[in-house]
Amino acid sequence: MNFESLDPGLAEYAPAMHSALDPVLDAHLNPSLLQNVELDPEGVALEALPVQESVHIMEGVYSELHSVVAEVGVPVSVSHFDLHEEMLWVGSHGGHATSFFGPALERYSSFQVNGSDDIRQIQSLENGILFLTKNNLKYMTRGGLIIFDYLLDESEDMHSLLLTDSSTLLVGGLQNHILEIDLNTVQETQKYAVETPGVTIMRQTNRFFFCGHTSGKVSLRDLRTFKVEHEFDAFSGSLSDFDVHGNLLAACGFSSRLTGLACDRFLKVYDLRMMRAITPLQVHVDPAFLRFIPTYTSRLAIISQSGQCQFCEPTGLANPADIFHVNPVGPLLMTFDVSASKQALAFGDSEGCVHLWTDSPEPSFNPYSRETEFALPCLVDSLPPLDWSQDLLPLSLIPVPLTTDTLLSDWPAANSAPAPRRAPPVDAEILRTMKKVGFIGYAPNPRTRLRNQIPYRLKESDSEFDSFSQVTESPIGREEEPHLHMVSKKYRKVTIKYSKLGLEDFDFKHYNKTLFAGLEPHIPNAYCNCMIQVLYFLEPVRCLIQNHLCQKEFCLACELGFLFHMLDLSRGDPCQGSNFLRAFRTIPEASALGLILADSDEASGKGNLARLIQRWNRFILTQLHQDMQELEVPQAYRGAGGSFCSSGDSVIGQLFSCEMENCSLCRCGSETVRASSTLLFTLSYPEDKTGKNCDFAQVLKRSICLEQNTQAWCDNCEKYQPTIQTRNIRHLPDILVINCEVNSLKEADFWRMQAEVAFKMAIKKHGGEISKSKEFALADWKELGSPEGMLMCPSIEELKNVWLPFSLRMKMTKNKGLDVCNWTDGDEMQWGPARAEEEHGVYVYDLMATVVHILDSRTGGSLVAHIKVGETYHQRKEGVTHQQWYLFNDFLIEPIDKHEAVQFDMNWKVPAILYYIKRNLNSKYNLNIKNPIEASVLLAEASLARKQRKTHTTFIPLMPNEMPQVGDLVGLDAEFVTLNEEEAELRSDGTKSTIKPSQMSVARITCVRGQGPNEGIPFIDDYISTQEQVVDYLTQYSGIKPGDLDAKISSKHLTTLKSTYLKLRFLIDIGVKFVGHGLQKDFRVINLMVPKDQVLDTVYLFHMPRKRMISLRFLAWYFLDLKIQGETHDSIEDARTALQLYRKYLELSKNGTEPESFHKVLKGLYEKGRKMDWKVPEPEGQTSPKNAAVFSSVLPL
Repeated sequence: MNFESLDPGLAEYAPAMHSALDPVLDAHLNPSLLQNVELDPEGVALEALPVQESVHIMEGVYSELHSVVAEVGVPVSVSHFDLHEEMLWVGSHGGHATSFFGPALERYSSFQVNGSDDIRQIQSLENGILFLTKNNLKYMTRGGLIIFDYLLDESEDMHSLLLTDSSTLLVGGLQNHILEIDLNTVQETQKYAVETPGVTIMRQTNRFFFCGHTSGKVSLRDLRTFKVEHEFDAFSGSLSDFDVHGNLLAACGFSSRLTGLACDRFLKVYDLRMMRAITPLQVHVDPAFLRFIPTYTSRLAIISQSGQCQFCEPTGLANPADIFHVNPVGPLLMTFDVSASKQALAFGDSEGCVHLWTDSPEPSFNPYSRETEFALPCLVDSLPPLDWSQDLLPLSLIPVPLTTDTLLSDWPAANSAPAPRRAPPVDAEILRTMKKVGFIGYAPNPRTRLRNQIPYRLKESDSEFDSFSQVTESPIGREEEPHLHMVSKKYRKVTIKYSKLGLEDFDFKHYNKTLFAGLEPHIPNAYCNCMIQVLYFLEPVRCLIQNHLCQKEFCLACELGFLFHMLDLSRGDPCQGSNFLRAFRTIPEASALGLILADSDEASGKGNLARLIQRWNRFILTQLHQDMQELEVPQAYRGAGGSFCSSGDSVIGQLFSCEMENCSLCRCGSETVRASSTLLFTLSYPEDKTGKNCDFAQVLKRSICLEQNTQAWCDNCEKYQPTIQTRNIRHLPDILVINCEVNSLKEADFWRMQAEVAFKMAIKKHGGEISKSKEFALADWKELGSPEGMLMCPSIEELKNVWLPFSLRMKMTKNKGLDVCNWTDGDEMQWGPARAEEEHGVYVYDLMATVVHILDSRTGGSLVAHIKVGETYHQRKEGVTHQQWYLFNDFLIEPIDKHEAVQFDMNWKVPAILYYIKRNLNSKYNLNIKNPIEASVLLAEASLARKQRKTHTTFIPLMPNEMPQVGDLVGLDAEFVTLNEEEAELRSDGTKSTIKPSQMSVARITCVRGQGPNEGIPFIDDYISTQEQVVDYLTQYSGIKPGDLDAKISSKHLTTLKSTYLKLRFLIDIGVKFVGHGLQKDFRVINLMVPKDQVLDTVYLFHMPRKRMISLRFLAWYFLDLKIQGETHDSIEDARTALQLYRKYLELSKNGTEPESFHKVLKGLYEKGRKMDWKVPEPEGQTSPKNAAVFSSVLPL
């Protein structure tokens, strides 16, 4: 039923829905109901006793037999007659279910189904009862035990269910699909799309499924395909109820009126033989519910919310004499149901009362009901009482079975010694938040345990020797966060702690002591940071992506190349992938695959990160393959297999693609073979769960050469037939990508079991040579990857939780088969180097990266990567030549032992993605990077704005003879708009703590000539078009007005972010020096990495250590006698002023040769500023945008 369309007066009774939480009797309840009803001290009825005495029932005429209270004051949401037993089920708005036995409505069972949501539909099965709530389907026994609890997606809003057969269920709601659920496996088997969303009622006949929609339509769907066969547009407003019997469909609902929705007193009746409407049936009540009650005629029962009930024939006229009244305790009837025998009607009202109407004194709910099982009566009351005060009382009166064994009462005295229980450790959250006053500590109650209750543990010794579960009993060590008892500290989710200076005083070096660049995690959808790092450290991918450049505005390959360039330039400072993720959010396929996370889901960790990153992995490879397919770098592949490089293939396809043959063999003997390719493989695990050893190589071979039985179309048989589908490999990829698909306990147990078997075999193999711990010091982490270290005997800790091999050996056989086996260093000594065997189709793959999902309930989990960084990266960054495994956890980068990359404790560290690469891969590819950005990007270009005119041009593009050279000065200023507001909280001491900074987007970029005859004239003044919603244009600081960034109405020179980004990248690559004020923040938001020797920032030129930063407006007034930024800001004016200030700096400091004299000038500047409170004399104006809250990290005032 559509509750949204019920009487608006129901809103008055919303408080009554929570009366079970307050031990006060509801004021709307009729006191006559509670006569002879015993209440417990909390004021809730212990038993649902009859409200009034039974009345005399006339045969053949419905009249009230009994009324009971299901739950005092809580509205009844649904009622259902059990189809197997003589029982009536009732669900409430508070999520409570109650059952009554027989016509006397004796309470049989009562239990809570859901803690917060109302029960929307009940369906009885042979072994239990199905309960549907908003996003939960629960199957329980009639006594209240849970058989299964199926949690639907949180975005679902379910309203109806339909049992199509004994094991299949359809569930529908306000979304645009209907789910089919198999009750045997408790899994979703099908999802049917619904053209008209909002399915709140479902019925079934032997011809159709009938779906009632909130829009007032009733659709008829095919029983097999669920496709729409016909549709009735019953009501213009909304549908209230409908029922089907024989060849008739009757519906009631609401029609649209001038004043809103009104209950329609005309029932719509349709003939299902001709599929058309017949004469509407006018009734004398406001219909809210209706049911066919076929006895000797096809009667219709029409019920109103006020309690009026009318019987009539669907093809006749309604007679006012046929109306009878139900006397609800509450003002409204909420639910109505008819028993299978048609002898009983059940009504539920808004005060929690249930009314049973029957047409006979002793009705039966079902034609053939089975016997109901009741609880066994207590036998203690039938035994005679014993008086223990009488010493002569014979104990033989106690019935004891005859036995010859020792009785429990003969417990040995040695086992009865008292053993006091050890006090449990103090909650870690209490220790972390405790404040000490003297010797007494105070902390807020975290409410993680029940009051005055301590959990009882039989095996305290298990936790006693578990070093991870030890909790510090003193405030010392609170920063170690002992509540994260399993997850190692370096694997925990890292967050940036913002201060009033923003990121300037955050110590990134504490988390990353290497020269490799981390990635910042605070950007939306930054869960893919670990995969970006994996792709970056694949040398062929890094080089070939950076060589790519195309004209598409949102090209992931281009943006990834720009990000890789920043990672190359960085010397340990973290980068951010804001532009890449911005382009990622605009790809329709990413949204369709569910890869775009909402901020709330990302912060709370609601999304399944393991599945998400595996889908992202498949998406990014496919997208890069498509982006690079059109523009290919010439002669990128220098391998001998030239036939593999087709003209339409991309470099990504050459690296990752695996050519396959898919063979389908029908049982008639017909065989179909088709060629295909894939960029990655998904592990397929064996069904056998025994503890036998199963090498990873065997599982991988089974996954690559997949063989399965399935139904497929056979052209020879001309129908669907059982076929055997096999997959054979034609060509192995250079980079083998594997999605682990460990998405359930079944796969996790398989990994755990195989790791245990491998551990036992390793112990047996090495014998007594294994030590309990590492015998060598880890003083110099650079030596961890040395060959000498690899030949040392492994320790027990290194062998635990290891199933994954470091190397694999793959061989293509002559009959299109594939041999896969684990490969060790000892095998190489036996068989010879891998390069010699490649000529015979034998390849060795080395593990290069593993991406793992960290399970952490405290933070919602995270994704990290173990990456084996190659020699070329160490040579460029650190000047050394070696290989080393590193942990990449956003901006935390730490060298690790190689065994740590393959150790997976399935309790908290679950594998998600594996990358294996061919040995000597780099020698096959041209790894030279040629900068694809040319000087033509600086020449004149057309504006995106339709209304822009040449008279409005604010800049003069560079001429070919004006192209900048190394060391030329360029004045730069940028203006920004806000996409997301800052998230902050107030601490208890009144200070503000920034949780998440505001997300900015560049809106205008201006570059001014710094020398030559046109010095001071801008050659770039681009307004950046944005497709994302702008929260605040910051007009008083940026000068950007609504409409300036809209191509339809803007009169500015509007360009794409990529176009302007290429101009700045060219200037950086050519070696110009940028002059500006607060450029560090500007480049950060634009997402550019600029070498420090190319930045001349007037913020720091006119700054004394440990003093405040000075605004551009005050510096211009003090040194240049200019009053800028009066009413608003202009980036051209700011860029020119910064250039003039730099010239003034060179003049005052004598080109930097007289620092002492310039220091005196700065002292005078600061003294003047303090006297004037850093304000420029009249006319008063606003301060610089870099002084605003959003730019507080650069210029706090």
